Amino acid sequence: MDKDISKLIKIYGLVQGVGFRPAVSRLAKELGLKGYVKNKGAYVEALLEGAETLVDRFIYRIEAEAPAGSDIKKIEQYTTQASGCAGFEIIESSEAGGERICPPDIAVCEECSRELFSINNRRYRHPFINCTACGPRYTIMRSLPYDRVRTAMSAFPLCKECGREFISPSSRRYDAQAICCPGCGPEVYLLRKGPEGLNTEIKGEEAIKRVQYVIRNGGIAAIKGIGGFHLCCSALDQRAVGRLRSLKHRAGKPFAVMVRDMDVARRECLISDREEAVLSGREKPILLLPKREGGRIVPLVAPDSRELGLMLPYAPVQLLIFDAAPDALVMTSGNRAGLPIATQDCEAVKELSGLSDIILSNNRDIFLRADDSVMAFFLNKPLMLRRSRGYAPLPISFPLENGQSVLSLGGELKNTICLGREGLFYLSAHIGDIGEVEAEEVLEETVPRLETLLDIAPQAICCDLHPSYATARIAEKIAKRRGLPLIRVQHHYAHILSCMAENNYRGKVLGVAFDGTGYGRDGSIWGGEVLEADLSHFERLSHITPFKQPGGDKAAKEGWRVALSMIYSVLDKGQPLTVDGPDIEKSQVKEEFFSIVEKLDLCGKSEAGLVLKQLDLNINCIVSSSMGRLFDAVSAILGIKKSSDYEGEAAMALEKEASKWERAEICREDIKGENESPYNGLLRTDLIFSDILRRRIRGEEKGELAYRFHYHLSRALSELLMRLRKERGINTVTLSGGSWQNRLLLSLTCKSLEKAGFKILLHRKLPPNDGGIALGQAVYASAMGLDRHGG
Repeated sequence: MDKDISKLIKIYGLVQGVGFRPAVSRLAKELGLKGYVKNKGAYVEALLEGAETLVDRFIYRIEAEAPAGSDIKKIEQYTTQASGCAGFEIIESSEAGGERICPPDIAVCEECSRELFSINNRRYRHPFINCTACGPRYTIMRSLPYDRVRTAMSAFPLCKECGREFISPSSRRYDAQAICCPGCGPEVYLLRKGPEGLNTEIKGEEAIKRVQYVIRNGGIAAIKGIGGFHLCCSALDQRAVGRLRSLKHRAGKPFAVMVRDMDVARRECLISDREEAVLSGREKPILLLPKREGGRIVPLVAPDSRELGLMLPYAPVQLLIFDAAPDALVMTSGNRAGLPIATQDCEAVKELSGLSDIILSNNRDIFLRADDSVMAFFLNKPLMLRRSRGYAPLPISFPLENGQSVLSLGGELKNTICLGREGLFYLSAHIGDIGEVEAEEVLEETVPRLETLLDIAPQAICCDLHPSYATARIAEKIAKRRGLPLIRVQHHYAHILSCMAENNYRGKVLGVAFDGTGYGRDGSIWGGEVLEADLSHFERLSHITPFKQPGGDKAAKEGWRVALSMIYSVLDKGQPLTVDGPDIEKSQVKEEFFSIVEKLDLCGKSEAGLVLKQLDLNINCIVSSSMGRLFDAVSAILGIKKSSDYEGEAAMALEKEASKWERAEICREDIKGENESPYNGLLRTDLIFSDILRRRIRGEEKGELAYRFHYHLSRALSELLMRLRKERGINTVTLSGGSWQNRLLLSLTCKSLEKAGFKILLHRKLPPNDGGIALGQAVYASAMGLDRHGG
């Protein structure tokens, strides 16, 4: 006969905020087991008493039948003395130390969506409907364990009916911590500034109807969602979109669009089955998709782009808005340019009143802001471009022996922070570009909140090597205040480490870090780097040809400045700019320089003269090996984009133009310089640039030249890596940095490296841009311990 046993199990992983305790309770009762289940912060604990075969069956089935959205990492089992439990129940949580996994926010589920529009349901049209399978988590939590008392919902006591559902095992809302209804939950209201403070008199259904009316009639609404406010207008109204662009000072950067449902998404874009699965999944990110001919979304939403960033509604209030509004809405972050997304009423009134005609808010607090995540597809798999709502703060697992607890503050652009402990590294949601006072305040506010949520007390603080970064200044302040060591990590090394950690790789790599800006060990600006790297050190093996950036930071937006610098450099070396033409004499350099600038219409003669003077006298010129600025310069000389209104605009326009000419036969000729080639030694991008310049001057087509640039850059890199493999004995390549968001360059490079037999590590879960470098910083600091410093 089967003997009775008593077993205590500890279940680790993503097991809080996903309906795990109710699932445990239901399964235990189904099998006739007695005991309890409770949250312990770091894990879920269950006591199981009953027949040994039934206990074993429970452990097997809880892994096999775990709730959607959960992720069991391990189960520990301990035999204990029988406690004499009369039944099985969910009991009050208690805290235990150790690794914690905080659930991300989950999009509204299909069952709740149906109930939302079911007139006989008591949550009919309730903007905060949720259950154990959906709703806000990360954004409303103060700390773990995940219980109502530790969330923003603690301000809303349960009514009797919700209380009955909360304790009923047969209910979809059994132990659902954010459960509420119109009688006991938060409420929406219109927000405006009155003579005696904030006015919130218009509430509920009337508030929603007025927002719908404004949007239908070409207006702009600010709407509070799960992680902050959006600015919203009809994506089918050219005038409304144009007005939003004007108010937000956003000339050309594409807007994200939220569509009512998958039918509308298919009307506007070409969508594969795998892309549809991501678009409609629990996370509901913005997904970049090819535009379909005949779509109704107006061109001004994403001008000069072949793609649209689409997402589906993920909050109940968004579903309600669509009930009587256009079926495609611009949904862009509710902020002024350069600031984090607004989350509070006072922020919304201050920042968004001048950008919108109406503000719809609610009285559920947001403790941690979360912008929308952004993804694309590459080689039929998702590629993360911004990791935030739906994914943060799920950890990256990278076990390290005796690793210390760390806090890293990431980069200056696309900022995220990272907390690491015991081999788990938790990145925050996207914070944004750091620089303005408001953004710095949000960063400093996020640090203690995330530390409290995850119960991590860092033993070291980590930041970028750049001495002028605001993130470095904040890191210094935190380290000094807490008496902790400060570890600085070189920007591109952090990029490579983040890719290694994401891929759980610990060996030596040839790391290729291509981006716009990173402070180098030599005090210059790096950005086109090839490193030998492992977890403890790196060596700079190669880089693109350095150049001067005249105008300092202006060159980051005005690519024509870098183009002038590179043209002058080509001429100064005496390189002919016509096929088989004579070398250029020194006396002819300046005359030829002004002639080329005029022919390519890069700028006026006075501007060209000023740049020339800066270059000659080395005034306000930064030495740089930035891949991002090289792309800007090529875009400028080809007449595609001479300057950028937003980061990466010129490079993206160059990629778009090149993609029209994607065929290798136009690139069969090698690029040759005097006794030199870009295919060995340093990455001789000066030779590639001069080849493109020469061909442009003689009138070759700009799209063909754009593709030629991508092709020869990828080829030169591949040849260089093959030579370094032979010298160094390293066959693994990591590709990281914002330039690898260029899917044409990525595709050409991967094809070439795969053909050569390299093992390639790419980003998938984290963005290749600066949104992922906090992980690399944290991994280095954690691995090195208290007595080592990076550089």
